Amino acid sequence: MTDGSEADDAGADEFEPDPERVDRLREIADDVRGETSESKQLANILYRTSDLYDEDEETSPEEIVRNVKFILEVNERGGLGR
Repeated sequence: MTDGSEADDAGADEFEPDPERVDRLREIADDVRGETSESKQLANILYRTSDLYDEDEETSPEEIVRNVKFILEVNERGGLGR
């Protein structure tokens, strides 16, 4: 049984800065963004995911999951103003 540090070390390389991946994810986000709330949500999720690979952003998969949940909850309630 391990303490999990080996798994943490193995996953650390997973999200190394990758400007090409950032650009690709953000291009896809721009392509899918449309007039529907669903397409806007998907674009926002892709954009947040791209932050994992952006050297100027400090985020984690856990933070992104929390943010995505918030996006979905806000949409379910009908927006921030309600």
